[in-house]
Amino acid sequence: MSVVARQGFKYSLIGYFGFLLGTISAIFIFPYDMEFYGKLRYIMPTAEMLLPIVVFGLSFSTVKFFHQTQKEGKHQNLLSLSFAGVLVNFIIFSLLFFAFFLLFPQFKTLQLWKMKMLILPLILIMSLSAVFNKYLTNFKRIVVPNIFENLFPKIANLGAFCLFFFLGVSEKGSYGFFLGMFILSLVGYFFYANKLEKIQPDFSTDYIKKDNLWKEILNYSFYGFLGNIGNYIAFRVDNFMIGEFLNFEENGVYSIILSILSFILIPQMGLFNISAPIINKTIAEGEFEELDRFHKKTSLTLFFLGAVLFSCILVGFPYLSNFIKNGEQLQQAEPVVWILGFAMLFDLATGFNGHIISLSKYYRFNIVVMLFLAITTISLNYLFLTKTQFGIIGIAMATAISLTLFNMIKIYFNYVKFKVFPLTIEMMYVFIICTLAITLAIMFPVTNSNLVNLLYKPAFVLIVIFGANHVMKIFPTEDYLNKKFFKSIFKF
Repeated sequence: MSVVARQGFKYSLIGYFGFLLGTISAIFIFPYDMEFYGKLRYIMPTAEMLLPIVVFGLSFSTVKFFHQTQKEGKHQNLLSLSFAGVLVNFIIFSLLFFAFFLLFPQFKTLQLWKMKMLILPLILIMSLSAVFNKYLTNFKRIVVPNIFENLFPKIANLGAFCLFFFLGVSEKGSYGFFLGMFILSLVGYFFYANKLEKIQPDFSTDYIKKDNLWKEILNYSFYGFLGNIGNYIAFRVDNFMIGEFLNFEENGVYSIILSILSFILIPQMGLFNISAPIINKTIAEGEFEELDRFHKKTSLTLFFLGAVLFSCILVGFPYLSNFIKNGEQLQQAEPVVWILGFAMLFDLATGFNGHIISLSKYYRFNIVVMLFLAITTISLNYLFLTKTQFGIIGIAMATAISLTLFNMIKIYFNYVKFKVFPLTIEMMYVFIICTLAITLAIMFPVTNSNLVNLLYKPAFVLIVIFGANHVMKIFPTEDYLNKKFFKSIFKF
């Protein structure tokens, strides 16, 4: 087995394990104290949202210019200067941060200010880690960085929560453990990078001044920054705004619902690994008819599997919440499940729209639409939070609207440029069957046992969907329920 294959297999295993760890913790452990979990889910997304400002795309440049600098033995110079750039950016960012609150003291009521002594160090640590993370991919090593990037934050959340709630450690002590895990991951990055190739700091600027290489690096980093900040803001701003405008308890409830709904996205985790090389090849060779066929096929696969999982979640959620501590709070927020779930389902139905754009010569357009998504999400969130009394249901509506518009723009762009379209009539059949199955399951009598209800209603949904599919031959399930497919989702 090649290095890439081994790394891909291990990477996927860690990804699935991290997903399960995070989801199981969110369902069965974090609900014991929604408020403290809401605080944890405010801190990290807020730090991640501000992270791109400090990194400024320099992590991407360590990949883009690696081979060019390696030929001249200057890749360590590029790495050192990237770290220096991050440190300078962080100092400037921190000065502007404190200057803002000094000039506008009325904003000191924000949680961002109150938690600054935790959020600011976390931004610096994560920024330095981001540079290491990208740099290590040059050595075709993605497994250990994936442990630091995905597992350590989940352990930080879980450990801090358990220390606070189950062991009675103070909030400050629990936050200390939380931050300590990120420091430990940064130290791990350093030792692992040093093991692959001894790190030799070189802060000389002579090389990048030659032929104005620094301009190329800054230009590329700037595009990376624009795309990254749009992505981070769009998908992290919910937790930040709930924490600021509502309360941490609501943030905890919202985060737990997101964790439950993340089951819908499981099929996506493996399929992109399979699809990326095919998308890249068809675009490079100009085989757009083949790309359209493949796009429709993968989109139907994602939609069908996502619809099955979502249908089971919808009919089982009221009974699952009875097994969750403080589940009544989740039951009150059930509309969030429906609103966000349908938005995620449409996202799956559009397939790999974004990846098609990213792998084409129009990759810069992704930056534009990502910034559009970020601005739209922030604007709608603010509108629903300040002009309505919907609470987290309003946040869900804002996210669903902006995500749907985002996908519709990409559908239109890909149709104009490549004549590819992801939606098919088969999806409508799947939607009708799932709607029928959900309706019947909800109408069926409720027993006195929550466990029986939790098992038999989703089981009925599965029987109806797969039974109808077997008769109508909408989706070729036999192509996916075999050993070859399950092996392929663990490969790049």
